[in-house]
Amino acid sequence: MEEDILKKNKPSQEELDKIKELDQEPVKEEKESSNEITTKLFGLRTTANREDQVMSFLSSNAQRKKVDVFSVIRPHGMRGYIFVEAASKTDVEQAAYGIPYSRGVLPSEISYKEIEHMLEQAKKDVNIKKNDIAEIISGPFKRQQCKIARVDKAKEEVVVELLEAAVPIPITLKMDAVKVVRRDSEE
Repeated sequence: MEEDILKKNKPSQEELDKIKELDQEPVKEEKESSNEITTKLFGLRTTANREDQVMSFLSSNAQRKKVDVFSVIRPHGMRGYIFVEAASKTDVEQAAYGIPYSRGVLPSEISYKEIEHMLEQAKKDVNIKKNDIAEIISGPFKRQQCKIARVDKAKEEVVVELLEAAVPIPITLKMDAVKVVRRDSEE
């Protein structure tokens, strides 16, 4: 009688194979997910105009200490901050420890959407023509009125002549350093 009960409750070979497959599948998924590293972005405050030095010190520290720092980003036009992609905040703090001009890690994590506009530079078509009157918006001649003498779109440069100067001296500037005030046809 006992033998009949044992025979009835004994699983078949197919059932044993299914159980083995089910037991092995979750283990494989756990191993795969443990190999994936999620990265996070953190902000690091620096002394203004020392971002490049902090970046080189930070990257060498991360390699030497073997911490999980994956990239260091210095956005164009943003002074006093760099962004670090790492596995955790402690990795960034360890890499930044003892670096001159480093002022500390920001307390919260930064989302990619917050800094996306600083990283992906969109190419915009600048409409600057010869003989346009423009204003210089950066550099030592800031707020000076000038006349566009030549436009080099390949190099993204313009040659301008200052209007207030007694002698017209050609000055080569980047296209984004001038803002068109009025067109030649409006004169």
